[in-house]
Amino acid sequence: MKDTDTETIKIRPGSADDIPAVTALFDGAVEWLVSQGRTGQWGTRPWSANPKAVAMIEKYLTTGEPWIAEIDGTVAGTVTLTDGPGGDYIPAADEPERYVHLLVADHRRFPGRGVGRALLAHAAEETRRQGVSLLRVDCYAGDDGKLVAYYESNGFTSNDLFTGPDGTWPGQVLSRRV
Repeated sequence: MKDTDTETIKIRPGSADDIPAVTALFDGAVEWLVSQGRTGQWGTRPWSANPKAVAMIEKYLTTGEPWIAEIDGTVAGTVTLTDGPGGDYIPAADEPERYVHLLVADHRRFPGRGVGRALLAHAAEETRRQGVSLLRVDCYAGDDGKLVAYYESNGFTSNDLFTGPDGTWPGQVLSRRV
């Protein structure tokens, strides 16, 4: 938990029941990114209109370890942890790891409240609690590099660059020892 101005971010386990709320978070994130002129990461189409994106949310929330951040009972963000990367375009680590997937926060309703930071701190705590010392994530590395810098500001170190499965999406793998 993290205190903010007047609200507390509460992080609870997620489940398949959270699929609609998580999908709505991604729809809002796409809308926010588009309003910023940042369409390279997730495009311009809502995730709810993309069957592959919906299937990915369903997969991670039912097979991973999802966590939901709430502010005053309202879903404000999410992260899911798994035992490794989700695609074969990123090799698994040569040691036990926890991998961050589906990190997203509601920037429109809760701007600057530290929801993403609280979720990443929780992911690090969970990784440590589970006796694993390596936490990794991959992210979009295009445009101005703000997303990579965000993860670095949260204690991650940039490792390998990669190109996503479509051959054009520039990505970055980052890691953090916990």
